[in-house]
Amino acid sequence: MVYIESWDEFTKRSVDLFQAEPLKTRYVMKYRHCDGKLVLKVTDDRVCLKYKTDQLQDAKKMEKLNNIFFTMMARGPKGKS
Repeated sequence: MVYIESWDEFTKRSVDLFQAEPLKTRYVMKYRHCDGKLVLKVTDDRVCLKYKTDQLQDAKKMEKLNNIFFTMMARGPKGKS
């Protein structure tokens, strides 16, 4: 399991993974207060994508990614606008 360094690449690959297997894909956020790190993981049990950050400005990016996933869950995998 390797962390993806680029936020844009992580977002694109995560959305592609969800669109390919919407019923099997999971999205997990984990914040470790002692380290001050936020780890995002998207997996379908075959592919695992991870992104780690300690930057506060990445919280807004994470919020946008949440909105993308919520939209796709509500409207279907092609519901991203």
